[in-house]
Amino acid sequence: MNQFFTNKKLIVLLVSVILFVSLISLSMRNAENIPFVQQATNDITAVLGRVYSKPANAIISVFDSIDDLQDTYAENQRLKIEIDRIYERQAELNTLKEENTRLEEELDLQQSLTDYRTISGTVISRNPDNWVDQVVIDRGSQDGVEVGMPVMSGNGLVGRISETNPTSSKVVLLTNIEQTSNQVSSEIVMEDETVYGIISDYDEERNQLLMSQITSTLEISEGELVTTSGLGGSIPRGLVIGEVEEVSMDAHGLAQQVYVKPSADFNNIRFVTIIHRLAESGED
Repeated sequence: MNQFFTNKKLIVLLVSVILFVSLISLSMRNAENIPFVQQATNDITAVLGRVYSKPANAIISVFDSIDDLQDTYAENQRLKIEIDRIYERQAELNTLKEENTRLEEELDLQQSLTDYRTISGTVISRNPDNWVDQVVIDRGSQDGVEVGMPVMSGNGLVGRISETNPTSSKVVLLTNIEQTSNQVSSEIVMEDETVYGIISDYDEERNQLLMSQITSTLEISEGELVTTSGLGGSIPRGLVIGEVEEVSMDAHGLAQQVYVKPSADFNNIRFVTIIHRLAESGED
C-alpha cells in the first residue's frame, strides 16, 4: 500500500516536471515568435496600404486634374478677354489712322482749292438702301451751304448739294444715275485739244463713271485727267473727277466714250469739302 502511494507521488511529480518544462518551453517559443508575428503584421499592413493607396491616389489625381482643368479654363477665358481687348484697340487704331488719312486728304484738297471758298463737313448718315444715291452731311444753310454746290471728298468730285436744312444737307452723288440733273460737264485737257463730254452714267460693277457725248475724234490715252469743264454753270471748272481708264466706241459706233476711274472713293465717304464760291480778290 505504501509502495502505491510512493509511485503515485512519483507520477504526480513527473507530470508536474513535464508541465513545468512544457510551460517554460512554450514561453520561450512565444518569445522567439514575437518578431515573426510583428513582421507578418507589418507585411499585411503594407499590402493593405498598397491596395488602398492605388485607388486613393487615382482619386486624388482625378481631383488634381479637375483643379488643373479649371485653372486652365480660367486662364483661357482671361486670355480670350485680353485678345478681344487687343483686337478692339487695333480696330480703334485702324479707324483713327483711316480718319487721319482722310483728314490729310481733305487738307491737301483744300490747299489745292485756293481759288475757291470751301466748307468742311462730315457725313452723318448714309442709307444702305440707296448707298450709291446720296449722303447726309453735318453742314446746312446756316453754314452757307446752298443747293447745287459741288461736293468733293478725298481728291475728287463726289456730287452736289440737292437739299439743305439749317444744320444738315443732302448730297446727291455722281453715282446716282437716275437723276439726269446730276450729269456733270467734263473735259480732258490734252496737248493739242481739249475734249469735252458729259459724265452721264455709272457702272456699278466696274465702279467707274462713264463720260459720253464726246464730239472730238482725237485719240484719248489712258491715264489722262478728267476734270469739270465749268460749262454746266453751277460747278466751276477744274475740279478733279478721275482718270481715263478705258476708251471705246458707244453703242451706235458713232462717238467715243470714256470709262473714268474716280479719284474719290464713293464707298468710303467720311469727310467732304463743299465748294462755296469763287474767292474774292484780295482775300485769303
